[in-house]
Amino acid sequence: MTQIESPVSTSLGPGTVNSAIGISVIVFMSIALYNALELSVLIPLSFRRYRSLYFWSLFTSAILGVIPQSIGQGLQFFNVAPLWLCMFLSNFGFIFVVPNQSVVLYSRLHLVSQNRLVLAFVRWLIVFCFIAIIIPTITLNVGSAYVPQSRGWVDGYEVFERLQVTWFAVQEIIISGIYIRETIRLIRLSPDADSRRHKILYELLAINIAAIVMDLSIVSLQYRGLYFTQIMLKPMVYSIKLKLEFAVLGMLVSMVHAHSSNQPTWRADCTTSEFS
Repeated sequence: MTQIESPVSTSLGPGTVNSAIGISVIVFMSIALYNALELSVLIPLSFRRYRSLYFWSLFTSAILGVIPQSIGQGLQFFNVAPLWLCMFLSNFGFIFVVPNQSVVLYSRLHLVSQNRLVLAFVRWLIVFCFIAIIIPTITLNVGSAYVPQSRGWVDGYEVFERLQVTWFAVQEIIISGIYIRETIRLIRLSPDADSRRHKILYELLAINIAAIVMDLSIVSLQYRGLYFTQIMLKPMVYSIKLKLEFAVLGMLVSMVHAHSSNQPTWRADCTTSEFS
């Protein structure tokens, strides 16, 4: 039987927390916080200039996203802080974790695709989700937490939580799918290119596929009714995705340094000045 975790009954209190669940939550939080703190040091050291959208989306996802969301959800789970503080940290971090991941993916999409229609579509898709998905989700989340006896708030949040989890998974899959398609196209355009470049391209494919698998795991937990497992696992999953993005950054640096003089497809003019 599927275990159902209610979105409005996530504060279990120190005396009622099952030890195994409590340990799992601590492990998830620890991994997420460790990854975020490590990235907060490594990301600034990897960029020569701090003015690109790629830099700021990566950096804010780690500092303003993963860290407060992990702490806020942990405090709420163990019921050791006021509800308003837990809600503020969780929702503030959520804004910089989940939708910001799409911004991270978009900010490097121009490196493999110069199709203006595709780039504009992804850009406006992200803008739309901020207005149509983020604001209602946070509003319903706060309302269901403060007025749990109201079925309207609770039911509305349950519906919108599923919608937003599905929406962002599909949105990230679409952006990753575009990246995968364009990467495969570049491989086919230069079948006789050096093996190092092909190795990097295949690694990029693998990283994007891994990110898609992680998105699907979050959706699976949500639709199985494991609400709090899903929201506690999410910061850890997104911190791992940011670590994968850091690996992508290293690969992009390698390609820029290796091909800046004779491979304009990679937009070396846009990237060389940003990466150290």
